[in-house]
Amino acid sequence: MSPKRTYFASDFHLGIDGRLTSREREAQIVRWLEHISQDAEALWLLGDVFDFWFEYRTVVPKGFVRLLGKLAELRDQGLPIYFFTGNHDMWMFRYFEEELGIPVYRQARLVEISGKQFFLGHGDGLGPGDYGYKFIKKVFANPLAQWLYARLHPNFALPFARYWSGKSRDTNKHSSLQFLGEENEWLLQYARQKMLEIPADYFVFGHRHLPIDYPLEPTGKRRYINLGEWLYSNSYAVFDGEQVKLEFFENECGQVFP
Repeated sequence: MSPKRTYFASDFHLGIDGRLTSREREAQIVRWLEHISQDAEALWLLGDVFDFWFEYRTVVPKGFVRLLGKLAELRDQGLPIYFFTGNHDMWMFRYFEEELGIPVYRQARLVEISGKQFFLGHGDGLGPGDYGYKFIKKVFANPLAQWLYARLHPNFALPFARYWSGKSRDTNKHSSLQFLGEENEWLLQYARQKMLEIPADYFVFGHRHLPIDYPLEPTGKRRYINLGEWLYSNSYAVFDGEQVKLEFFENECGQVFP
């Protein structure tokens, strides 16, 4: 009998097209969820599952029913699923918790899994620099700003937010295509600093859109892992109780950096 595994994925960005259309990619993700359900002990989704998400009190964005249905099915079967908000779906409130039984986290946190310590989060706003985004994130996280946005009709609010999301993605497209080196990978720098404060074996983030596996010390026991994305790479991480490995689904050309 094969050992149970813990899976980590992020940056599906459902709602926009990539190598596949959003609908085709959603079907692909559902196939992946069915595939991992055979040996999964837990599933951690580390943000930007949706390219944009905003919950009104009685309304959620149209679409994504195949993914939501599959997550509900897995939860009903007893699979623990955990969700971290990202910068594209930070306006997620109680829907996942109340309808699917999936807890939602807004800050990175240290978690023990099978005797190993994992520091998990989406990764946005961590590390040096990017002060403009950090300021905007504080504004978006403000309850008053959220209340005001909820006053907008969804027919205007959702298309406007998707336009803004696309502009942000285009601005950062070039840096997401290559490994920037130890000095310029801000999440790697953050992990190096944070490892002096907490006993994490693995620092696992999304947001960077590049599958990265990087040792944080000469022994290689403590590592920085970035999950990549599903617009093109279809990358995810799996922990078998001993080590973490980046893998690819329906992508034979996937590359782990550096």
